Amino acid sequence: MPMNDYFDALETRSPDEREAQQLEQLREQLRYAKASIPAYADLLQEVDPESITDRAAVAKLPVTRKSEMAEAQAKVPPLGGYTDLHGKTLPRVFASPGAIFEPQANTKDFWRTARALHAAGCREGDLVYNTFSYHFTPAGFMLESGAHALGCTVFPAGIGQTELQVRAMGHLRPQFYVGTPSFLKILLAKAKEMQIDVSSLRLG
Repeated sequence: MPMNDYFDALETRSPDEREAQQLEQLREQLRYAKASIPAYADLLQEVDPESITDRAAVAKLPVTRKSEMAEAQAKVPPLGGYTDLHGKTLPRVFASPGAIFEPQANTKDFWRTARALHAAGCREGDLVYNTFSYHFTPAGFMLESGAHALGCTVFPAGIGQTELQVRAMGHLRPQFYVGTPSFLKILLAKAKEMQIDVSSLRLG
């Protein structure tokens, strides 16, 4: 990948510019959370967003533990008052380890995985073979949304069914693999056993 092939202009900011912009974005988010989201209004009641001007101030912000969020969601289902999303703005809810539920907003690349995929070499027009699960947890949708933001086509393979997976890979000729390294190793071994060419996979 060429050294000047950046995802966007954010990647060429100076460290000082990046930190200043991130702090302002954090202040903006804190203002919104205090005004609009009940659980954060309680959590941040002693916090003045305008006082968050350096890393030391960030370090003093209150933290919500995963166990605390699980307790809040049990008391105020489904999401414990930690979001103002609903209806059309809340297309999906996921379950994650630790017994918490996570919202996905109806926005482009909500999980912000496009930047990571771009850094790994994924480009517009690539066929992405996504073996992360689409069940319960968000991983499959997280990477799919990032790939779509880059202009890629996604095959939602999920996990398991190794013989069918290898046949699909041999037919579709994907350029980019998304999933765990251990499952890729299993797929490559099965492809060798079945004598199916999956050499189109160049990145992942």
